[in-house]
Amino acid sequence: MKRKIVEIDETKCTGCGLCISACHEGALQLIDGKAKLVTDSYCDGLGACLPACPADAIRIIEREAAAFDEAQVAAAQAKATPHPAPAAAAPEKLACGCPGTMARTITPKARTADTPSTAPALPSAAPQSNIATWPIQIKLVPVNAPYFKDASLLIAADCTGYAAADFNARFMKGRVTLIGCPKLDEGDYSEKLTA
Repeated sequence: MKRKIVEIDETKCTGCGLCISACHEGALQLIDGKAKLVTDSYCDGLGACLPACPADAIRIIEREAAAFDEAQVAAAQAKATPHPAPAAAAPEKLACGCPGTMARTITPKARTADTPSTAPALPSAAPQSNIATWPIQIKLVPVNAPYFKDASLLIAADCTGYAAADFNARFMKGRVTLIGCPKLDEGDYSEKLTA
């Protein structure tokens, strides 16, 4: 039967395993450092895994595939032994090389004068980072991350943070920041930035 089903671009897949955790049916597995669709009948074609992929390596296509079999999925889940999520794998097995690829919003914690600290005291003039989201590399950011909705966006070359001493305070405050290198990054981000 012709139906909607996920397709993974192995050239884009970083092997982070976030899509595997997002797939409630268990249709995806990490094999040889890449996410793979293990059986068509486990994929419902709804794409719950799409927003979890920081590399934009997953898409929904229409092709000949076995029908989604909810009973087969339930039986497989009942037999499955609990196992840690792929993101919890040993660091040496992490294919993407960066354990912090999961999209997240960062909220700085305010310190009060009476908050005890076990860390060495920092000078009172030490600035606090204005970074509000993670990841910030354009290549790693999922295009449908929730923090893009109605956001003020800053897109900068990754070297600008070093070239402008006040870059963090001057440009990043209150903005979702994305960085990339127009000379050294491979690929064209125009489609990703206009999605």
